[in-house]
Amino acid sequence: MPGSVEIIFRPFIAFILLWVFVHLLGKQTIAQRTYHLYIASITMGTLAGNLAFNIKINFLYPIIAIIIMGSVVFILNHVAVRNPRFGKWIAGEPVALIQKGQILQESMQRMGYSLDSLKQALRGKDIFNLEEVEYAILEINGSLSVLKKTQYQNTTKQDLPLLSSAETVPIEMVYDGKILYENLSNQTYDDKWLMAELKKRNLSVFDISYAVVGTKGNLYIDLFRDQINARP
Repeated sequence: MPGSVEIIFRPFIAFILLWVFVHLLGKQTIAQRTYHLYIASITMGTLAGNLAFNIKINFLYPIIAIIIMGSVVFILNHVAVRNPRFGKWIAGEPVALIQKGQILQESMQRMGYSLDSLKQALRGKDIFNLEEVEYAILEINGSLSVLKKTQYQNTTKQDLPLLSSAETVPIEMVYDGKILYENLSNQTYDDKWLMAELKKRNLSVFDISYAVVGTKGNLYIDLFRDQINARP
């Protein structure tokens, strides 16, 4: 094959092989989530680079090497998924660096993680004080997962004594002697509840100009003027 044709053909083949490699192993290859995927990504990139541009190397050698490396990584992925015990050895496992607010010096030394590196990673999580951290776990992809102590955690809706929308917004139930059924369809207070309340007060819907349920579930009624004058 002429050199000019080969230099065009080689990058195309290298791209196709890497594209197949990534698709077979999944998107986790791009993120380099584990040790073996990190090593495989570097190796495959080097092999593909030599295949694409180093015409001094036999054309078939990098291709064979890429196929062998891809097969090895594919088998390792399969074993890691099927057998969790071997999976920890192949892919690694998360390591706690801070537990119950205490820095685990032994884990830090074993992972080669300095205190400055820990503080830098925490600042990336908007944490500038080690005293705020309850747990910090170094994940297998090198990222740091952090759980703050309870007093430093952000407040959520579940933490606030908020009332439901049915309790915080007044509900208009009757207007001009007519029940507003569209306002009752999604509310706690239905037409049966309304009729029971009116019965307690010896009233009918036709006597009412305006009726609304307040924020505390109380029914407020405004009668027609003639009904007001007629009541003793």
